[in-house]
Amino acid sequence: MIEIEFLGPIKMNNLKLEAANLSEVKEKLGEYAQLGEWLKICAVAVNDEIASSLEAPLKDGDKISILPPVCGG
Repeated sequence: MIEIEFLGPIKMNNLKLEAANLSEVKEKLGEYAQLGEWLKICAVAVNDEIASSLEAPLKDGDKISILPPVCGG
């Protein structure tokens, strides 16, 4: 079981689900209409490290963070 957290202006509670890799996470999150545009522009971190591959394996207890772009100075 992995946990997915949505940061910044994404108005969704954390989710817990089963997934073998980020590709499966992306597919499952695509079922939520309110995430459609966010998934196109957000970065993703696995256990606080930016992910570089959708095929990297996930393990039980991993934390996925969906990171929207930010503006600021």
